[in-house]
Amino acid sequence: MAEAMSFAWPWQYSFPPFFTLQPNGETRQKQLSAWCALALAYSRRHRLPAMTVREAQDIPLFANSRLQRKLPLESIQVVLEELRKNGNLEWLDKNKTSFLIMWRRPEEWGKLIYQWVLRNGLTNSVFTLYELASGDDTESEEFHGLDEAMLLRALQALQQEHKAEIITLDDGRGVKFF
Repeated sequence: MAEAMSFAWPWQYSFPPFFTLQPNGETRQKQLSAWCALALAYSRRHRLPAMTVREAQDIPLFANSRLQRKLPLESIQVVLEELRKNGNLEWLDKNKTSFLIMWRRPEEWGKLIYQWVLRNGLTNSVFTLYELASGDDTESEEFHGLDEAMLLRALQALQQEHKAEIITLDDGRGVKFF
């Protein structure tokens, strides 16, 4: 809970009606924009991994314990769908039960990773996905700890630009940078 408190919540989060989607179209759109901004900021601050909609119900983002208010499941789905329309969410299954919030697009992650490769003279080097996301060499990088699903999307973006090739290694996947 202390971790949740270190996040700077917007004023709406302390306003009980925020946890009920409003019926008025204009008000609802402003509310959805505020929820999307909050979801992106919270996801960035806490580096949220891929999760299910049910798991999302219980994280502080959608459940304000101080107010004893939760955004209902149907409303969470509306917010998530709005994030998807804005290009900030990808459903991981056709039933829309698992998702990945993308506070940074895969291409942007790819650019950050490739800048690190160039900065450190690592072109023509091979890395495992683990080394990139969790290795000692990347500890000070923003992409350190990146969810594997997002890491793969970032590397696929680099592959399309012919800056990397995703390869299969004995112990999993890796990438070679050009």
